Amino acid sequence: MSEPRIVSLLPSATEIVCSLGLRDQLVGISHECDFPASVRGLPAVTSPKMDASGSSAEIDRELRALVEGGLGVYRVDAEKLAELAPDLIVTQDQCEVCAVSYRDVVAATRAVAERPVEIVSLHPRRLEDVWGDVERVALAAGIEARGRGCAERLRERVATLAERTAPLPHPRLACLEWLDPLMSAGNWIPDLAAVAGGEYDAVAPGEHSAWLEWERFEESTPDVVCAMPCGFGLERTRREVAALLEEPRWQSLAAVRAGRVFALDGSSYFNRPGPRLVESAEILAGLLHPDVLAGLVRPGASERVTLPPVDGASAAPLS
Repeated sequence: MSEPRIVSLLPSATEIVCSLGLRDQLVGISHECDFPASVRGLPAVTSPKMDASGSSAEIDRELRALVEGGLGVYRVDAEKLAELAPDLIVTQDQCEVCAVSYRDVVAATRAVAERPVEIVSLHPRRLEDVWGDVERVALAAGIEARGRGCAERLRERVATLAERTAPLPHPRLACLEWLDPLMSAGNWIPDLAAVAGGEYDAVAPGEHSAWLEWERFEESTPDVVCAMPCGFGLERTRREVAALLEEPRWQSLAAVRAGRVFALDGSSYFNRPGPRLVESAEILAGLLHPDVLAGLVRPGASERVTLPPVDGASAAPLS
């Protein structure tokens, strides 16, 4: 089999393709693909239909309007896709808010393709599904054995971490995929929490992320709160969480008073169902068990968010 020309339409798929050693076959990406750094500058074949620079509440309103109107959130550049002439397109049908919809990809491909194009659509719900997707992409690219080896190494790292955290205390954990309105992270996040040594029951493993009423959030009495808004990097998440902590209801939470609220780089780690979910589990483990596993937290992946200063006093990060 000749080396296929590959177009990836979501960041996690791009990371999978590159982890399999297929960077040189990658000819097109989505507008959000940014890792590894070597993919930056490749032609982008998607674009957003909305302005994502607003607040959480503003973005939520725009997304709801698009979805309720039956419109996709992203566009596919059919002409660019035709120019790139891919043999293999990797996309997803798990969430129309996360990336271009599967039906739009199929429509664009049929409109411009002059030869058969294989479309691999990923639908990960749990952590094991992600490792299975690594194998599926490898199979489609003609490197089945390499894919099995890559997936097995990822599984082994997860198993090793689970062995380290199993005997440790399991603090109650809240993982927030959106902040205004509140949303509990689902899909593979419950699996990550379990591997990291946390107690997490807001969403069942494999279930979609769920809107969270404030009263339920408060009643869950989390020991640790991790904010990982979908598509937000660390700096943006930090700003939004810091603003929320000025509200009295947030200040009543024990996790807030104890200084155990963390802003996370969800865009790079937790929101992307790709190889770096192993690192995501390790980051969570380091935050949950700082006395023994703090060294697992990657620089720039998280930041403790503390209460604002009172009466002119300075607020120092808590250790």
